[in-house]
Amino acid sequence: MQNVMVIGIAGGSGSGKTTLSQKIKDVFGEEVVILCHDYYYKSNKGIPLEERKKLNYDHPNSFDTDLLIDQLKCLKEKNSICHPVYSFVEHTRLNETVEVRPTKVIIVEGILIFENKELCDLMDIKVFVDTDGDVRIIRRLLRDVQERGRDLDSVVTQYLSTVKPMHEEFVDPSKKRADIIIPEGGENTVALSMLLEKIKSFMNKN
Repeated sequence: MQNVMVIGIAGGSGSGKTTLSQKIKDVFGEEVVILCHDYYYKSNKGIPLEERKKLNYDHPNSFDTDLLIDQLKCLKEKNSICHPVYSFVEHTRLNETVEVRPTKVIIVEGILIFENKELCDLMDIKVFVDTDGDVRIIRRLLRDVQERGRDLDSVVTQYLSTVKPMHEEFVDPSKKRADIIIPEGGENTVALSMLLEKIKSFMNKN
């Protein structure tokens, strides 16, 4: 019998993936761990900061997804991992890591996690959070300015030059791999309740 459930939560930038993931964790606490694809951005330490700022961070090649896959497999095999820590101010990995111990439920969250078939194949439930583009860009603007120390002009430039076109090329097409599509993410209380019941049923059997 399977004793670890992996839930993939994908969707465009600002769609509500993190809210949905956190609401699940709030219910189940230490039985749930969240692995964000954002932890696994490539380091790019050999590139000057001004050049790092100009890189396309919304393309699949900007992530070390192979490392995420390896560490997810380790957790599924009941082994601890140490995931990277990424700085969105310096646009590079920090020297520190974060230890994560195995849990019954693992949530993998990110904009491009359904783009990679090998990663998808490790998931038991694949959820795509589908939110209107206008809402997503407003949320991203607020997050990047308030939480990541970005200025408004750079956020808008990045959105128009890479975020939007990469969403259209990679993120939205990956929706076809989803088992469940949830409009508005964590704010969709009906869909959230159904997902929570699915997880509770799994935990009761394990």
